[in-house]
Amino acid sequence: MPVLQVSLSTRSYPISIEVDAIAAAAQTVADLQAGGRKIAVVSDQNVLSAHETRLRELFGADVPLLAIAPGESSKSLAEFGRIMDFLAEHRIDRTGALWAVGGGVIGDLAGFAAASWLRGIEFYQVPTTLLAMVDSSVGGKTGINITAGKNLVGAFHQPRAVFIGTRFLSSLPPREFAAGAAEIIKYGLLGDAALVARLEREPLTPTSADLGEVIRGCCAQKAAIVAADERELAKEGGRALLNLGHTFGHAIEQVAGYGTYLHGEAVAIGLNAATRLSHRLGLLDASEIGRVERLVEAHALPSRLREPLAVTELMAATARDKKVRAGVLRFVVMARIGEAITRDGIPTTLAEECFREVGAA
Repeated sequence: MPVLQVSLSTRSYPISIEVDAIAAAAQTVADLQAGGRKIAVVSDQNVLSAHETRLRELFGADVPLLAIAPGESSKSLAEFGRIMDFLAEHRIDRTGALWAVGGGVIGDLAGFAAASWLRGIEFYQVPTTLLAMVDSSVGGKTGINITAGKNLVGAFHQPRAVFIGTRFLSSLPPREFAAGAAEIIKYGLLGDAALVARLEREPLTPTSADLGEVIRGCCAQKAAIVAADERELAKEGGRALLNLGHTFGHAIEQVAGYGTYLHGEAVAIGLNAATRLSHRLGLLDASEIGRVERLVEAHALPSRLREPLAVTELMAATARDKKVRAGVLRFVVMARIGEAITRDGIPTTLAEECFREVGAA
């Protein structure tokens, strides 16, 4: 499959989408090591237990490798500190490179560590989950969670390359695959009506014949948005569009407790809330609410909260969202299925009503 390029003002980097990401990355690893540059690897325990033999073949027996516990709770100051100590212990200098091999948690955490260590070293992404492949591994947003909210501490730090391998998905638990499908649905709703129609005809599965093409389409869409607005500075639209469903979803993750919902599950509920908000703003017909809800549920994702969460707590979390500007709430809504826009100054009463419609109390 042709290599995609993320084109930025200062440089570009490739996204390789193949069956075998480890084989695709081999030449890059060999070139780094031939140049005398030190490599370190951060992965998670589940990925290592399944793929350590091949990773050791790729990087070599002597390359330091740090295993992080899986799950959203690892995107923490404590685990960030562990990576700092790990890089110090192995004397990774400014010519070194950090490889992130895992899902979105590993990519966000290791990417932020790479941005911070010695004020920035190169890093490479090898995403192993569907969600990381179609979304978090591309675009250079890195970060960790704190008590006040999700991804409030972080940096923009672009990878040098992304190596996507669909073979990883064959062993991905069904719940994790579904979580990644939520981000694919998001891409359809915000900018690709044809993708929405394709997902409606037949839910995506690990054995879908066009899985690689769907992943490539999502990456291409994100690459174009990031190239136009790398640091989310556009006053309207721009990179903020990628947050469709996320303002609601991040609040759900925080209030429920990180790990209660997978990120994609919270986003799926958030997409349903965003659809309702779009209808309340007069942008979508009422029939589109059911359409999005059916699409989410067809991909084994929740459309409503499993247990009620307090609206007051959800709104407090929303007020701390990164997209708040000068105290004004910013939401991403749909002008139509396949076209998203940003709206500032949404009345809190509207947001509260949408939270209630997806199960808040």
